Amino acid sequence: MRLEGKVAVIAGATGGLGRVVSNIFAENGASLVLVGSKQDKLDQLVKDLNLSEQQYLTVVADLGQETAATKILEAALEKYNHVDILLNFVGGWIGGKSVTDTSNEDLSSMIQQHLWTTFYLVRAFVPYMKVNQWGRVMIVSAPSVAHPQANGLPYIVGKSAQEALMMTLAQELIDSGVTSNVLRVRAINTSHNLTQQNKSWATPEEITAAILYLCSDEAQKINGAIIPLLGS
Repeated sequence: MRLEGKVAVIAGATGGLGRVVSNIFAENGASLVLVGSKQDKLDQLVKDLNLSEQQYLTVVADLGQETAATKILEAALEKYNHVDILLNFVGGWIGGKSVTDTSNEDLSSMIQQHLWTTFYLVRAFVPYMKVNQWGRVMIVSAPSVAHPQANGLPYIVGKSAQEALMMTLAQELIDSGVTSNVLRVRAINTSHNLTQQNKSWATPEEITAAILYLCSDEAQKINGAIIPLLGS
């Protein structure tokens, strides 16, 4: 699907998924607002993708800070005058301890990385998209939200809160031209090594293909969806 004329904000652009999404979006004609925590990694990404000056804007930001999202929006509008797609790939994993052994810090960290980063971005970008009557907002989540497993509380709580935000947002966006959707994957197979243990993992390319479709005009009716990319 071609994305000429579309501007995509990719938070977490230098990660394993973000790099692939950035590359494929650029190949399909999108202009990119690449958001990361380190300028040198953003510069290397731009070099690796061989992007022209007009194709990209890099923004160094700590999305855990409330003002960062507004800074990104202002920078994007200054260069491109509009923003159409918001993808948040920020967030890590903390787990391995029982509920009673989980620290306040670990739980707070996951809520910060998954919920608060998304909330700040949505609060800054979605009102602008609604005015333009077109927009796409997406995150990547995990099936453990629906089926929690032992010793994974911080991550599960963070992702559950993030999904709740996205599903609530979707209801508020009905008939607005803006959609809010979630992709669930067990894990991201960035190495592309297929084994018996990871055969149900999704590659970055598979995830990107789903994102591309959801960014199309044909997908305008898909809103509030939790789409499983879980394999067999």
